[in-house]
Amino acid sequence: MKSLYAGKDAGIFKETVEPTPDRITRLGLARTFQNIRLFKTQTVFENVLIATHLHRTSNLFSAALHLNHKEEKRLRALALEMLEVVGLQDLRDELAVSLPYGKQRRLEIARALATRPRLLLLDEPAAGMNPQESDDLARFIQGIKKQFDLSVFLIEHHMDLVMDISDRVYVIDFGRMIASGTPAEVQDNPDVITAYLGVDEE
Repeated sequence: MKSLYAGKDAGIFKETVEPTPDRITRLGLARTFQNIRLFKTQTVFENVLIATHLHRTSNLFSAALHLNHKEEKRLRALALEMLEVVGLQDLRDELAVSLPYGKQRRLEIARALATRPRLLLLDEPAAGMNPQESDDLARFIQGIKKQFDLSVFLIEHHMDLVMDISDRVYVIDFGRMIASGTPAEVQDNPDVITAYLGVDEE
């Protein structure tokens, strides 16, 4: 994954791609960032609508002249559908910058979902959230995973969130993988206990 976003050729989904953002996205990958990256001076709706244009079938000339009204209507409906999925449909006309932090995070995920990914990469989505927000996020991620039949690759330091929603967990300690397995297996791993909980000195 790192090589894709670092600008190197990489094989993924048994295909080799030139690592341009649009080609990566067309293969079915979408991601969010630890530091939220929204078009803050655009509305909530416009932020998601931008992502739907990946699926535009008309040519650039038609798009520039707004000749394909049927397709534009379809893309706008898709954007609104994604806002409904994340519960932001009533805020569609608000500026993205005006949203509370947790809702900005949901908006970023809605924008990613609008590209119709097969694999969704979430980089510390619970960063800056309080326990209630983190719990709500866990339920939300579980919901979209089931609804869209998604694979979700989660990088996160909130262990309760990780253990709650993950099928398989990989633990990295200072750049080295020290454990992998089911949440139950990882929680009982002595190396993980030592790294994250510490041990009493004799």
